[in-house]
Amino acid sequence: MSQIISVSEAKARLKHHIPKGPSSFCPIRLSNGKILAKGIVAPMDVPSFDNSAMDGYAIAWQDEGEIREVVGLVAAGDSELKSLQKGEAVRIFTGAPIPPGADTVIQQEKIIRTGNRIQFERNEFRKGTSVRLRGAQCKKGNEILEAGSQINPGTIALLASLGISEIEVFDLPTIALIVTGNELREIGQELSPGQIYNSSGPAIQAYLATIGVNDIRIFHTEDDFEKVILTIREALKVCDFLLLTGGISVGDFDFVKDGLKENEVEEIFYKITQRPGKPLFAGKKKGKVIFALPGNPASVLTCFLNYVKPSILQWAGHSDSWKPTLVLPLADIFTKSVNLTLFLKAKIENGKIKILPGQESFNLLSFGQADGLAEIPIESEFLESGTLVSFYWW
Repeated sequence: MSQIISVSEAKARLKHHIPKGPSSFCPIRLSNGKILAKGIVAPMDVPSFDNSAMDGYAIAWQDEGEIREVVGLVAAGDSELKSLQKGEAVRIFTGAPIPPGADTVIQQEKIIRTGNRIQFERNEFRKGTSVRLRGAQCKKGNEILEAGSQINPGTIALLASLGISEIEVFDLPTIALIVTGNELREIGQELSPGQIYNSSGPAIQAYLATIGVNDIRIFHTEDDFEKVILTIREALKVCDFLLLTGGISVGDFDFVKDGLKENEVEEIFYKITQRPGKPLFAGKKKGKVIFALPGNPASVLTCFLNYVKPSILQWAGHSDSWKPTLVLPLADIFTKSVNLTLFLKAKIENGKIKILPGQESFNLLSFGQADGLAEIPIESEFLESGTLVSFYWW
């Protein structure tokens, strides 16, 4: 018989058992949010040439005096450059290469120009002013991004500036979702007495989309032992993660746990000292990860947020997927009488966590108002207003 475990033990076991997934090369334009599988070194110096940081005039600092003769113009993209002679300057624009012989740019606002002659206050400047030197950002061979870095628009700009068109990143997993329950009907179908609409399936699909997972295969099965076994067998063939909803408790029509056993799924744990979502199963088989979630929508979303989502992110290369989003003070006093960890629907108001009414497991109205879930630890019976608690954003 499986031993019920704590929330912290469940997360520790998953962190230990969930492998990092495979990696592949991805165009940088499609890489936002992904995790680097290998570090990246600069293939070139950036900038690759000395260039001007300002619109102004390029001069040689070693020339004495505060007057120069303007002998030309250099724009961004120019490649044919003439060397400056003593006492000369060239009009130059931002990003344009510094011509041979020049080493300083005097910004145009500080210049008095009369015809082809410019004058400036030398004591306001120093050698190298407004010049971006070759390799100032990075030099060829320098590591610019470590393995495990998350790609964002800024890192994409960095990669593009180096001419890097694709990078090796961790793949997102393929997902199979099995929805169980004779009572479930899909949206658009007519309900008969005793039937309800399938809300857990659409919620999971929407949640998966928020973390970039869109490769999802959907299966439905009746509450029939042989059909459950067969559906699990078929789903395991097409996924990295198998998620099931419903049928994981101990009722007469709950066949999922035995169905997983028949398919040789190794148990990581079954049942957690929490509410909602106590009867949560986690397992593995040949590198695949399996979660059997309760059928109740509140329990499904709670378990997904706390266990499935961080497991998927760990697979996809994230190193900190198990941390709470925030730790904030409670807005009000809170008491509980059960020896369980509670995950409560809550809002963030004025920098504090506001526990919402309607915490019943069947009640989805509070989900429509909540920003996420607040965690009330198992050992806490009375929490003062202002007590810091963990909060998990949707």
